[in-house]
Amino acid sequence: MTFRNGLASLLRPEDSALVLIDHQPYQLANLNSHDPQAVVNNSTALAKAAKAFGVPTILTSVVADRGGLIFPHITDVFPGQEVIDRTFINTWEDQKVVDAVKATGRKQLIIAGLWTEICVAMPVIQALGEGWDVTVITDASGGTSVEAHEVAIQRMIAAGANMMTWLALASEWQRDWARTEHVGELTEVLKQHAAGSGIAYLWEQQLLNTPVPSTAD
Repeated sequence: MTFRNGLASLLRPEDSALVLIDHQPYQLANLNSHDPQAVVNNSTALAKAAKAFGVPTILTSVVADRGGLIFPHITDVFPGQEVIDRTFINTWEDQKVVDAVKATGRKQLIIAGLWTEICVAMPVIQALGEGWDVTVITDASGGTSVEAHEVAIQRMIAAGANMMTWLALASEWQRDWARTEHVGELTEVLKQHAAGSGIAYLWEQQLLNTPVPSTAD
């Protein structure tokens, strides 16, 4: 196995392309590896982080007429953007998706979707075999059971994939707080979707803007 390490292996927004796969009602209805609400939150946060850092994002669904449209929480982040609807279960066999990714010119492929063991694992394994540097965002994905999700992760790691969560990815894209270009947008994502961290930030701002009571003489 080729180990993925060293500074060059860390993800960079200018080299990243994100593919969000099948975040649809049918898949969510049998999501049992995670709290469905958490997956909606995390996939939305991932989409917003990608937009904040200018990372090209491809949205794709499978047979949306029957399985439902991608969650509006995600599509609202990219108003007017085409969602590529497929019949292929394996996204990477759909040439429109592959062409859209290649058109970005990016080499670091980031994937999240439902379900992990099917609609994430298949394109990840194929893309790895074709030489792509692939990262899976595990908490913006989910499977039909905890076992299905975890076994799929093991299978993809064995094939050479990198695993991350959405907040780890956003932090890696930011990398240095001295890079202020996207800090404002990232902070908004954290406030809305990073639970305790976002609330703690708001609390910090409250305290910083609260006058210290004067003591009576």
